[in-house]
Amino acid sequence: MIGKFSRGMIAFYAGLASFFTMILMLFSYLYASGKNNWLIEVFQIKLFFIPIVFHLLVISALIALAVFLLISFFRNRQYGPVEEKLRLLASGYIDSPLLETKIPHASENHLIANVDRDIASIQSKMKQMSMELQQLNAKPQFVDGQTKEEILEAERQRLARELHDSVSQQLFAAMMMMSALNEQAIRTDAPESQKKQLAMVTDIINASQSEMRALLLHLRPVTLEGKSLKQGIEQLLKELETKIKILLTWDIEDFTMPSSIEDQLFRVIQELLSNTLRHAKADELEVYLHRIDNNVLLRVIDDGVGFDPQDQKAGSYGLMNIRERVSAVGGTLKIISFKNQGTSIEIKVPLLKEA
Repeated sequence: MIGKFSRGMIAFYAGLASFFTMILMLFSYLYASGKNNWLIEVFQIKLFFIPIVFHLLVISALIALAVFLLISFFRNRQYGPVEEKLRLLASGYIDSPLLETKIPHASENHLIANVDRDIASIQSKMKQMSMELQQLNAKPQFVDGQTKEEILEAERQRLARELHDSVSQQLFAAMMMMSALNEQAIRTDAPESQKKQLAMVTDIINASQSEMRALLLHLRPVTLEGKSLKQGIEQLLKELETKIKILLTWDIEDFTMPSSIEDQLFRVIQELLSNTLRHAKADELEVYLHRIDNNVLLRVIDDGVGFDPQDQKAGSYGLMNIRERVSAVGGTLKIISFKNQGTSIEIKVPLLKEA
């Protein structure tokens, strides 16, 4: 495949060859005309008051540009469809109708025809692997007579119950006591330093309560309990809206998908919301769920502190869980985040049918 550098070099050499060819023809003409000082004559002969040598340079540059454009045209004509198919595969659109179309003029180029067949083979294998992953994920995994999901759900419920009955209640009681102390400090006109210390303790308890709410949200049951994914997500967001001071925006499309994918995406949403509440310090959160062609597209966007996606320590445990769940249904995960500029997480899962 001709790269940009190769195209530029070919165009440059074509222009250079054209220039020397025209110079040689001009010298031949001057020699046939009986001119002695050929080199001087080249600069003395003028066309529109400009030495003809500069006209030759312009013509050579135009020839080089024409060669570059022609090479680019034929390259895009031949390899453009190949690049588009590879882009679709890399982006997770393994069921896109464009991948089924034959590359134009492939029969004229054996290399392109072979590449097209290889892409079709890769697409078929990726679809088969994704389907096997989804089928495997849909099968219950038993441990000592119980499914893995039942064990995890029971443990989550136990932890949530203990946290709510102990730590959460204690934090609530501490907040009530701090409110009383703050009111007493105002009534007795306490020193400003004491008021600042009380305010700091109040802020710490508030932050701890927010952390606890995020943990309890994360420990919610795995299953949707008979609800659709749209209903489950909206219930989570509405509940969150009543507990946390954050501006929520969502657009959730209602469509059918395998229950195994619904359950995994629901847990991913819980994980993402929990991570956002605990780490992002965001004021706004957006959630979008749509079906595009034969793919589920989930996007979660916040305006929080952001992080470096390459940093393995930045939310590594939560992101590792999300990656595992997305991989379990043959999906792809894309994270865009910048420090102090928020985070955008896009998840794409194919909805495959049996061949």
